[in-house]
Amino acid sequence: MKKLMITLLFASGCTAVTAQNIAPKENDSDQFNKWSIEVAGGFNKPLNRFGSGTFGFITPYTVDFGIRYMFNSKFGLKADLGFNHLQEKKGTADFSSQFYRFNIQGVANLGRIMNFETWTNSIGLLGHAGIGLGIVENGIDNVGIGILGLTAQVKLSNHFVLTGDASGMVNTKQLRTFDGAITDNGYGVMLNGTVGLTYYVGKNTKHADWYISNPVVKLENRVSELEAMNVDTDKDGVVDYLDLEPNSVAGAMVDAQGRNIDKNKNGVADEVEKYLDAKYKSGSGTGSIDDTVKSLINGGYVAVFFDTNKSTSNIESSDATSFILTYLRNNPTATIDIIGHADEVGSTSSNNNLATARANAVKETLIKANIAASRLNVISEGEDNSFNEGAHQLARKVSFKVK
Repeated sequence: MKKLMITLLFASGCTAVTAQNIAPKENDSDQFNKWSIEVAGGFNKPLNRFGSGTFGFITPYTVDFGIRYMFNSKFGLKADLGFNHLQEKKGTADFSSQFYRFNIQGVANLGRIMNFETWTNSIGLLGHAGIGLGIVENGIDNVGIGILGLTAQVKLSNHFVLTGDASGMVNTKQLRTFDGAITDNGYGVMLNGTVGLTYYVGKNTKHADWYISNPVVKLENRVSELEAMNVDTDKDGVVDYLDLEPNSVAGAMVDAQGRNIDKNKNGVADEVEKYLDAKYKSGSGTGSIDDTVKSLINGGYVAVFFDTNKSTSNIESSDATSFILTYLRNNPTATIDIIGHADEVGSTSSNNNLATARANAVKETLIKANIAASRLNVISEGEDNSFNEGAHQLARKVSFKVK
């Protein structure tokens, strides 16, 4: 029986350590630690008489070791291994008895159930009750156990708690008194009073014993998430989290995933293409959208911009490079001049070199996108002094000319 109880407690301990490491976190339970290790020691007092007729008296000592798991902030389960030593006191017959026990108990966090948090954040109360098996070594009695108790808690830190426990136990099938005398009562009753320490296992800040769920905050957070999910930055009628092109041109028709509709696959949204046709085609109605795009490119409407003294383009300029790439792919016979510019800050020689480096950087990007180098011609315009101070960022660019 003793070996069985030790084996069961060891298995419970292994389960505790493993589950703390691998248990998946979900819902509210990922906000607090669930496992704890408890040790305690104190005194015991049998309530039924000894064989000598003497009423039970307080004797040292009792020791408890337990492992507890909380399903949530209010209810849990614990396994407890205990030992009671009983002996005579002055004026009574000599005896020495040992009581080994193993219990499984349900635990209720009365502190959370009764809202202790409204007046304290460091005092708690647990209720526990359960059943178990025991051995009373006074001639060897194997007994069944029922146990009920209260545990007061004083929080020392987020991982350590001082405890004081009062528990009552009733043993069934106990054929001897605690001092070894044969009796026909068939039961034994004992009170335990202990002081102990609890260690909370886990990486979260709080244990379930002290965790307070705030449904209002959770609801507010959920509403904020829903509001963020329903933002439509480009106002195309498709919310951002479903929008594959969250920067669509205002007014352009899009599909259910927020992509511009481009039936002829020329890289220009149909709505934009329709507008350009109406605005830039010749009055006779001749010409094509590609001609219109070509005139826009050559007119400087498409440019790649750079930071001061840099030959790597701004991340915001990737759309301009992509536009040129699409045009070249859709017009495989076209060639293009890549024209580098610099502002007037610094020496003329340095600015000429920087303008060339910028044009070459754009050329290399297009080559890596499988545009033949023979279609790309680099030109350096050097420094552009047509901008006053405060607008120099507009001079640091690469422009294009389709031929």
